[in-house]
Amino acid sequence: MKKVAILFSCALLLCSSIHAEPSKPNIVILYADDLGYGDVQCYNPEKGKIATPNIDRLATRGMLFTDAHSSSAVCTPSRYTLLTGRYHWRTRLQKGIVGLWGAPVIAEDRMTIGKLAQDAGYDTACIGKWHLGWDWPIAEEHRKFFSRPKGGQGNPIEATDAHRAAWKATFTQPIGGGPITRGFDEYFGTDVPNWPPYCFIDNDRTVGIPQEYGSPALFEKNQASIQGPALPGWTLEPTLPTLGVKAVEFIERKAGGPSPFFLYLPFTSPHTPLSVNDEWKGKSGLGAFADLVMETDDIVGKVVAAIEDAGISDNTLVLFTSDNGCAPYIGVDELEKNGHFPSGPFRGYKSDAWEGGHRVPFIVRWPGVVSPGSQSDHLVHQADLFATVADLLDVSLSPEAGVDSFSFLSLLEGKDEPIRREAISCSVRGLPSLRVNQWKWIPGPGSGGWTKGGEDETQQLYNLAEDPGEQNNLAATHAGQINHMQQAMEKTISEGRSTPGPTQTNDVPVIRYPKKN
Repeated sequence: MKKVAILFSCALLLCSSIHAEPSKPNIVILYADDLGYGDVQCYNPEKGKIATPNIDRLATRGMLFTDAHSSSAVCTPSRYTLLTGRYHWRTRLQKGIVGLWGAPVIAEDRMTIGKLAQDAGYDTACIGKWHLGWDWPIAEEHRKFFSRPKGGQGNPIEATDAHRAAWKATFTQPIGGGPITRGFDEYFGTDVPNWPPYCFIDNDRTVGIPQEYGSPALFEKNQASIQGPALPGWTLEPTLPTLGVKAVEFIERKAGGPSPFFLYLPFTSPHTPLSVNDEWKGKSGLGAFADLVMETDDIVGKVVAAIEDAGISDNTLVLFTSDNGCAPYIGVDELEKNGHFPSGPFRGYKSDAWEGGHRVPFIVRWPGVVSPGSQSDHLVHQADLFATVADLLDVSLSPEAGVDSFSFLSLLEGKDEPIRREAISCSVRGLPSLRVNQWKWIPGPGSGGWTKGGEDETQQLYNLAEDPGEQNNLAATHAGQINHMQQAMEKTISEGRSTPGPTQTNDVPVIRYPKKN
């Protein structure tokens, strides 16, 4: 009888293991800030002079995407789209970024990828740069103490007792509308490192109460850009290492827990401030920006090492990408003179509708699913991360969620069929570029951003399969193709979505291009 009981117990265990659901993977998104396509060595082996061994190692152990795009050539709109699976220009943010002390751009009832994971039983965290707006608790009578001070950036400005009283009244309150109200269980970061408040934010509270204007030293050599309330003695160099430490601590804390985790780690680098720590100064031989790229790569390595050391590597999906291209103001001319081309073979830089503005590194490592050293040349968009996570978690999306997101799970699994044929990415001024297969249409002149050239053109049409550098404008000879693309753009705007499903409503009237006089 005892043997029968043992056999019966074994049978039950075997049956339960057969029918048990496979464990959900941990998900880690590493989101660089202003890192160009060509700033990563594995993307630019001939004209890339910055060593990025840790990011390259992700590619050798995972899949490298060559035709991946952010929603915008600047940061806030790209972040909106990555987190919501919805084009940013469907909101009030049709150009530019969320301004100083700006309100949240993600509506409170908008499903985010963090909320999607949270609802699926994940522990979720955002560590790093948010820059999607908050409900800052600034009283109307205190607003004058938060405006940009007169006298020019970097000049000594003394905070008065009235300033300190207004700042204390504000920063002793919780700050609404941030990450912990948009799908994340916890947050730690600096919001925008080169803007006030110059302090860390933990969940919805500042870590300490800013009492002084930032030191003039913060504004030297292309570092901080807006003066405002700061903790006494605040410096910029500790920001990136601190985010790395917090990310590693989160991984170590959650690795042995009962729930899978979702970590969104939007770096503050290599965006300005170019606050390189002593260990990395001069390492690249190419200046502060390249040094900061190397320091960023080192933090990537430490985060991935934490995953491996915790013994959870085989069940953790790691995605690395960037919010837009390299910023031209960090000295790209000098970099190019020294043989490093931050946009690789592509035209333009951050802010531009040209490829250098929004074609970005995009690497996924997921052992057991993604073949090591694989590559996909299919078109993907950062909006697609939303549907991909829903797909791998077997979550059905509501009609209004992820309206511009196509799952690329099939590509990760090795299938070789395109997941989308159209995609839209915009310049800082809102000028869109539409991809339809190999064709790219820009319905306006020039870059739409900060890079000069082509201002005398009315529209631009490029065949990227033959002309990836966008040197041969075919608009004058391919009116039919432009007409087709204009119709596709109008359909995507008017239906409120680019995925199949019921028509949705844009938050605001969408600006049409070419603009009419």
